[in-house]
Amino acid sequence: MNPAPSVIAFTVLSGMGFGLLAFLGAGFVQPVGWLAFAHWGLGYALAVGGLTASTFHLGNPQRALRAFTQWKTSWLSREAWAAVITLLLLAPVALSDWLGLGWPRVIGLVGAVACFGTVFTTSMIYAQIAAVPRWNNWTVPAMFLSFELTGGALLSGQTLPALIGCAALIGALFAHKTKGDVAFAKRGQTLGKATGLDVVGMASVFEQPHTSPNYLMREMIYVVARKHLSRLWPIAFGAAAVVPAVLIVGLPHHPLTFSLAALVHLTGALASRWLFFAQAEHVVGLYYGQRQG
Repeated sequence: MNPAPSVIAFTVLSGMGFGLLAFLGAGFVQPVGWLAFAHWGLGYALAVGGLTASTFHLGNPQRALRAFTQWKTSWLSREAWAAVITLLLLAPVALSDWLGLGWPRVIGLVGAVACFGTVFTTSMIYAQIAAVPRWNNWTVPAMFLSFELTGGALLSGQTLPALIGCAALIGALFAHKTKGDVAFAKRGQTLGKATGLDVVGMASVFEQPHTSPNYLMREMIYVVARKHLSRLWPIAFGAAAVVPAVLIVGLPHHPLTFSLAALVHLTGALASRWLFFAQAEHVVGLYYGQRQG
């Protein structure tokens, strides 16, 4: 599928933002005064900035508010509600830390759980699409939640959770790549099934149905060169999880160490998310006779 920059920014930045907010809400780190303002401000900026970036991919961004109306059937709508509720839940905790009010953190714990719930709803927007076999499995939520855990732990300076997150992320990325590489073939989709012509024999494309790319071809079909895959997957694995783990273990426990590790992790997250979209084959590509493999 088309790896749109706005959607990549949305999923990566909001994941890191909600990860940081989860650690702040749960009290893993409890800054006070203007340091609290900076920590909470960064978390809210990443979360809200990522969510805002998603609207740039809409054909009519002014209709974004309509996403809240379909919560019974749409994971996108559920994500919108979850995000707003989570951000509102954590607001009193942020205010308490900033102003030193000392309010109980029970609501912060609830908000931390809600942060992971919000990212889960984001992952299900993609995991529930049966027409994209690479996404339609458990590895997508596992990968999104692992990125949230790792990014949040790094931004909040938590060594053990960060190492756990890096380990989980390596496993999730490997599982997603391994399972995804064979998902389309296992689904057994063919051009004949896509067109309904399999009942009369082997179908093949004689001529493209359009003289120029249409919406489906622009959005649902994207062919990524194998040379890009061979370069980006090592970056995704290394920068997202391996290098950050090495940095926080090998360097002194200092905010600069975690800042560097977070920046490296962000690079890997962007590479991984680009691959996530670029490698996703929609079955509509069969109708146009276009496959990546």
